Amino acid sequence: MTGLYLFLVILWFGLLTLRAPGLWALAAFDASLFGLAAAMIVRRRFEVRLHPIGVLLAVPAILALVQAAAKITVDPQRTREAALGWSANCAAFSLAAALSERRRRFLDTQLAFATLLSIGAVIALFASGTLGPFVYKNQFAAYVEVALGIAIVASLRDRRWIAAAAMLFASVVAAGSRAGAILCAAELLVVPLLAFGRGRIAKGAAPRLATVAAAATLVLVGVVGPQRLIDRFQEPHPYALRANLLRSSIAMARERPMEGFGLGAWSSAYPAFARFDDGDFVNQAHNDWAQWLAEGGAPMLLVMLAVVALLARPAFDSLWGLGLMAVFLHAFVDYPFEQRPALAAFFFAMAGALAGARREYADERL
Repeated sequence: MTGLYLFLVILWFGLLTLRAPGLWALAAFDASLFGLAAAMIVRRRFEVRLHPIGVLLAVPAILALVQAAAKITVDPQRTREAALGWSANCAAFSLAAALSERRRRFLDTQLAFATLLSIGAVIALFASGTLGPFVYKNQFAAYVEVALGIAIVASLRDRRWIAAAAMLFASVVAAGSRAGAILCAAELLVVPLLAFGRGRIAKGAAPRLATVAAAATLVLVGVVGPQRLIDRFQEPHPYALRANLLRSSIAMARERPMEGFGLGAWSSAYPAFARFDDGDFVNQAHNDWAQWLAEGGAPMLLVMLAVVALLARPAFDSLWGLGLMAVFLHAFVDYPFEQRPALAAFFFAMAGALAGARREYADERL
């Protein structure tokens, strides 16, 4: 049990220090994560069970080191940093998978923390214009997408979690993330429908549940205000920039289809392929899938496709894992897995919790 709570604290520390200046927070996060992983290996007398996804997540770390050693990368420093980041992703996944027997406690505790964090983010948004520890509204939305899936499924056994689900959705509306709002709305519709189709919501309870959930969501969205999101949807040509960045990323991939330009090195390689120059520094491709292809070539893209393919079945079986699948969809128009290593590690920790998922709530009805 101690290992579970230490793991939770490490993940929360990483999330709460996303805005911390300098490298001290990330260094402490990585050291704690690797230290806990090493301690668990020793405690289990080196009887390590390799999960296919864990093996796959080790590939990018090795690939980055090869790119740096072979001088393939255009930015060796960032590629070495990427190797460390992917090592942390692999460790986070493996730790969560190893603690799978305590998955219910892990998920419930994560949900409670995410609800409080979303409330704090909304308060900070009105007080200071920031989203608490989150630097970017779409990364905050991606975090909520995972928590919302957990909240909806938790509501199947305890209706008090309906308020948490409504709050999580309202926080994304307040943040003004277009893709996040669309994906979260889809979760609110699809997950209950799938649960109903599987008999996990009794027919007599369905209308009452839908009424309570809709009322709670509308009230909380009204409290936080939808105007920021409405304004975002009214922007002309909202994805024009992303379209140009995607074309540049594809051009990069065509030039180096197999070896890539180096994991973590997209921003260094991009200027030679830029389609416009407005004087601003472009830090990410705003499409993680295209960036993985440009940085790591076809091998990196195939690794990530394999990871998602292996997660798909447990995601549909558990239903809460559809929130994590939403993040991979969000990655087609933004960069939830880039720039903030601790946030990426959190996503892969949730993947670890999902990887061995069984139908935890299959016999529970409202």
